[in-house]
Amino acid sequence: MLKKILNYLRSKILLLLLISFVIGITVTVMSNKALEATSTNKSCEMCHVHPHVFDSWKRSVHYETRSGIRIGCVDCHLPPKGEGYLPEKIKASARDLYGLIFKDSADFNWEEKSTLEYAQHHVFQESCDKCHPNLFPLTLTKDGQNAHLYYSQNKDTKGLLCINCHLNVGHYNPNALHAKNVSFGSAGGAEKAKFDSAAIVTGHKDFTENVPGTTVSFNMKAIPGGSFKMGSPESEPLRKADEGPQKEVKISPFFMAEIEVSWEEYLAFYSATAAEGRSTDTEGSRTMADVDAISGPTPPYGQPDQNWGMGKRPAITMSYHSAETYCKWLSQVAGKTYRLPTEAEWEYAARGGTQTPFYFEGNPKDFAQKGFLGKLFGKDSDVINKYVVYGKNSRSKTEEPQKVEANPFGLKNMLGNAAEYCSDWYTEDAYAQLQEGTTDPKGPSGGNEHVVRGGYFKSDIADVRSASRRATQNEAWLKTDPQMPKSIWWLSDCNYISFRVVCEFDEKTGNK
Repeated sequence: MLKKILNYLRSKILLLLLISFVIGITVTVMSNKALEATSTNKSCEMCHVHPHVFDSWKRSVHYETRSGIRIGCVDCHLPPKGEGYLPEKIKASARDLYGLIFKDSADFNWEEKSTLEYAQHHVFQESCDKCHPNLFPLTLTKDGQNAHLYYSQNKDTKGLLCINCHLNVGHYNPNALHAKNVSFGSAGGAEKAKFDSAAIVTGHKDFTENVPGTTVSFNMKAIPGGSFKMGSPESEPLRKADEGPQKEVKISPFFMAEIEVSWEEYLAFYSATAAEGRSTDTEGSRTMADVDAISGPTPPYGQPDQNWGMGKRPAITMSYHSAETYCKWLSQVAGKTYRLPTEAEWEYAARGGTQTPFYFEGNPKDFAQKGFLGKLFGKDSDVINKYVVYGKNSRSKTEEPQKVEANPFGLKNMLGNAAEYCSDWYTEDAYAQLQEGTTDPKGPSGGNEHVVRGGYFKSDIADVRSASRRATQNEAWLKTDPQMPKSIWWLSDCNYISFRVVCEFDEKTGNK
C-alpha cells in the first residue's frame, strides 16, 4: 500500500516537474520574444513621439554605415546583453511609458536633451566598446590617432566617454561640427559705418565705448568708490567655507561693462587679430596693423556659441588667456586701460551697494524651496526671474541681456547667464590672508587656477548669490580637446564661462 502511494506521489511530482519545465521553457521563450519585440526600432517609435529623433537617426553615420550594419536604438541606448541589459531595459521602458502617458512631448526641451550632460545617462560606453573594439583603424587620420591615443591613456582617470567627442554620430545634427572651424567669425552682415576713434572720457560718468575700425560699441558704467564687506557672514544660507571670513575693503572708482563681453565684441577682436581671420583692405594689406603685435585666437574646434546664437549673447568657451588677450587688444585700440576685474571689484559691483545674499529682495532658502509646501509658501520666483538667468528659467542656454533688469549700479547678468573670469588667483583661504581695510585688493600672489564669479544658465540658488565663488578648471575644461597640443584659446568642455571688462579711472579716462 505504501509503495503504491509512493509511486503515485512520484508520478505526480514528475508530472508537476514536467509541467513546470514546459511552463518555464514557454515563459523563457515568450519573454525572449517579448524582449526582442520591444527592442525593435518600431517598438521604440511607439513611445518616443518625437519624429525628429528618428529623422536625425536615419541621416546619421550609424544608420548607413560603411560596413552595411545598421545601428538601432537599443544598440546605443541599452548596454550589451549580459552587462546589465535587462535591468536597464526595465528602467527605460517604465520611464518611457510613464512619459508617453503622463507627459506632453510638446513641452520637452529637446535642445537640452541633446546635450552631453543628458546623453551620458542614456548612452552606454559598453555599447560603444562592443562595436568599436579597434580604436586605431588604418583609415584613421593623424588628428584622430592623437585624439584616440589621449582617450586611451586618460579614459579611466578622467572619465572620458566616446560621446564626449562623438555626441552626434547617432543623431545627425547639421549644426554640429567636430573639426577645426576655419570659417568661424567670417559670416558677414549688413555693412555699417565703422568708428574712426574711441570714446573720449572726461570724467567719472557712464560712457559708450566705440571700438575703432569696427562697427561695435558697448556701454560702460561708472562704479563709484566705497567700502564693503567682502564675502558672506557665517549665518548666510547655502554659504560655502571659501566665502569667509568677511573682510571690509575699500574700492576706488572704476568703470565696468554693462553686460558680459558679447559675441559681436569678441568677433571684432577675432577678425582683427586671428591668423586665419584677420581683415584686409582692398589692396590686400592688413587693416588695424597697429595692433598686429597682439596674436589672436586660432580657429576653434567646433562651434563655440553652441549654435545658440551670437549677437549680444555673452561670448563663451574662450580660455582665461583668450580673455586676457582680448583686454590687451581692447586697451590698445581704444587707448584706455581695459582689463579683467579683480574679485573685490566684481563682488562690489555685483552687490550694487547691498550686503544681502542678492542685490534684490529674497532669502536663498526661499528660492531654493522644493515640493508642495515650498511652492505654496516659498518666495515668488518672479522676483529672481527679473534679474537672474539660472537653472530654473534658462532652458539650459545663455540669453540676451535684455531678458533681465539691471542691478543698482546698472549692470546686467552679474549673478547669472554666464560665469565670469576675475584676475585673482584662487585659493580657498584668500579672505583669511586679506588685511582688513585694504584698498583695491588683488588677491593671492600666485596659484594654479583663477577666480570665477557669478552663476550661469544651469546654476542653482547657492551659486547665484553675490558672495559665491569658484575656481577655473583648466584641465577638466580641456579634457576632450582632440588637438595636440591643446588650444590655449578655446575650451572644449566648458560652455558657460565668459568675462566682463573693467576700465580703470586713470589719466586716460579723465582722472587727473
